[in-house]
Amino acid sequence: MAGNSFHGNALPCNMDFLHWSCHDVAGWIESLGFPQYKACFTDNLITGRKLIYVNCIYLPRLGVTDFKHMQVISACVRELLGITETRWSSRSIADPPQDTVSLFLEKKSRTGGQADSLTYQAFLDDMCHRESERESEIDMHHKSKGGQ
Repeated sequence: MAGNSFHGNALPCNMDFLHWSCHDVAGWIESLGFPQYKACFTDNLITGRKLIYVNCIYLPRLGVTDFKHMQVISACVRELLGITETRWSSRSIADPPQDTVSLFLEKKSRTGGQADSLTYQAFLDDMCHRESERESEIDMHHKSKGGQ
């Protein structure tokens, strides 16, 4: 999927979950074998766009407190979303950048016209543009230091 990756992260082929209602999410949770948690997702209005926030730290707030269930649900969410790391994992500034799919899904989790119209390609183009600007600023800073 050339052109659809940044830092080696490709967009999952199927992003239909972004259009899921909280009832669709609850049905998916049931299909995973956890019908007892359907209400946790509908009562908290967890739509497909909000799944990026569903992890072992957030699940107890929704009412999912069995640790094994939390692990399975979190792993299934990451698999569905096509992400490899958890949003709240401890990160060092020395770590490589967070995967772009996660960053894109965080942007899409918001409501409003801007989030609705955002495409993955536009998101990648913006990231590349911002990275180029940062590199230019760093180059200019180094040149000004060298000229003193």
